Amino acid sequence: MKFSKKETQITKGMKTGPLESGESSSDATPAKLMISVVAVLDFMLRILAAAGTLGSAMAMGTTEETVPLFPQSILLNAEYSDLPMFTFFVIANSVACAYLVLSLPLSFYHIISSAAKSSRIILVVFDTVMLALVTAGASTAAAIVYLAHKGNANANWFAICQQFNSFCERTSGSLIGSFAAAFVLILIIITSAIAISHR
Repeated sequence: MKFSKKETQITKGMKTGPLESGESSSDATPAKLMISVVAVLDFMLRILAAAGTLGSAMAMGTTEETVPLFPQSILLNAEYSDLPMFTFFVIANSVACAYLVLSLPLSFYHIISSAAKSSRIILVVFDTVMLALVTAGASTAAAIVYLAHKGNANANWFAICQQFNSFCERTSGSLIGSFAAAFVLILIIITSAIAISHR
């Protein structure tokens, strides 16, 4: 039994069609898996960054110490609100923490829907803004903490950490969480960029 040339072409098309479809789907599977893994990592990093900014804001916002000065009837009080830089630090970390918590539902949505792209770009923009805010707050506070520990003889600024030891310890400790959160935000931006590039 002989087949015409037209029937032979149709038969070849039926054989090669499913194979090509299978090849394209197998190529797409690793990309989708990569996006899913990155989305889960993004969600976890946001929780970690939120915890860091919250801890830093609470540690700095509750910093206060009162020490007696000779004679004992004179008391010296130091709290974070005495310095605008520390106040800015608390505000910056509080805003970043609130943003990170509010971004969690959208980050979770990216785990479910790997095809989302516009929402990822929006998050990258806001993540970058929060990174700048947290870095600015931590940097200004770090400068004041350094002066509190070392002072500046040229400007006649004396180190106060010998008198306010607990105050300096808490302010120094709050910087750790803030700088760690800034580093985590960098990782979040990188993971978002990877997810967008694999779309």
